[in-house]
Amino acid sequence: MSAIFQDKHILITAGPTREAIDPVRYIGNRSTGKMGFAIATALLSLGAEVTLVSGPVESHLINNIKALEGKLHLMSVESAQEMYDSVAAHFAAANIAIFAAAVADYSPKEVAAQKIKKQDGPLIIELVKTKDILKEMGLRKREDQCVVGFALETDNEVPNAQKKLKEKNADIIILNSLRDAGAGFATDTNQITILDKYNNISKFELKQKEQVASDILDYISRYLHA
Repeated sequence: MSAIFQDKHILITAGPTREAIDPVRYIGNRSTGKMGFAIATALLSLGAEVTLVSGPVESHLINNIKALEGKLHLMSVESAQEMYDSVAAHFAAANIAIFAAAVADYSPKEVAAQKIKKQDGPLIIELVKTKDILKEMGLRKREDQCVVGFALETDNEVPNAQKKLKEKNADIIILNSLRDAGAGFATDTNQITILDKYNNISKFELKQKEQVASDILDYISRYLHA
């Protein structure tokens, strides 16, 4: 497996995004970035050049990956727009792009310049769609590039993942189900199903995220040699 990634440029997104409401509040999600960082760590050990675009994650993840040997370009971003801008700037140079980040689908239309004070009655915040990073990069994808997306589902998991695979023009989708105990956000384990554009579906057992990262990279390697 190592030869396929040696000296290849891999673009990875990881972690959550935060969409500001005012200077102190934001809309976010429960992603920790552990899965994306585990993939990046494995790729560095295989000799890849890794551009890692990370949303806000715990400092130990940043410190640990910076301490590793290998060619790492770490881009720290906060919002979905910032992640989109960074990905768009580096996508063309990537041989493989792995979109593991949990990017907000919506962002406040207006961000208050000052802290919003508590008041009687409801607070109504108008939301607008963020840019769909996976879909945009799928449209830009060249024949010599491989695009890997993630799908976190709660129901109709496989049909929804198959739909995402097609609509985003991805090569591979890594499916997580929140109905699987020990999978999803804020855990050290994950359970995945991998789907590809040739209609292959492979289901894996619950494993530590480091092992899951190895399974994902092994699948990508075999996919590229098919």
